[in-house]
Amino acid sequence: MRASRAYAATALACTALALSAPAAPAAEGPGGVTVNPYSVHQGGTISIAATGCGHGGTVTSDAFSQVGLSAGIKGYASARIHDHAAPGHYDLTVKCSDDTMVATHRFTVLAGRGAHGGLGGSRGPSDTDVAVGAGLVASAALGGAIFVARRRDTPGGRT
Repeated sequence: MRASRAYAATALACTALALSAPAAPAAEGPGGVTVNPYSVHQGGTISIAATGCGHGGTVTSDAFSQVGLSAGIKGYASARIHDHAAPGHYDLTVKCSDDTMVATHRFTVLAGRGAHGGLGGSRGPSDTDVAVGAGLVASAALGGAIFVARRRDTPGGRT
């Protein structure tokens, strides 16, 4: 029972610590433009949000191809950074379709690609993996059969 109380106390402490940590805000620029993340690897994706473009607009930069900004009180866009974008600081420009606002925001492109972690079963086992698994199952079955056969041969079933 003491272990379960210790686990519960640890979980409660971790939850309290996680809830007390401030969330990392997205970098906000002039005109209500935010980018997330501020620093992104070559080939990565950056999310852009802008307030004040009720009818949508476009987002352009030298680091990615032009993307459309959705309409609404806060417009959103997502852009993929070019694989060949040189590392360094870049500016993006948000231009509303009704020409009410043009705003810029700076972000940073980092060298190299980020890790592609968490494949999560998206790749099946290779032929080698299947062969090793089948060999282990066969050897376990053979070992079990030998054990049962040897046990059966002894008088009384046990030694």
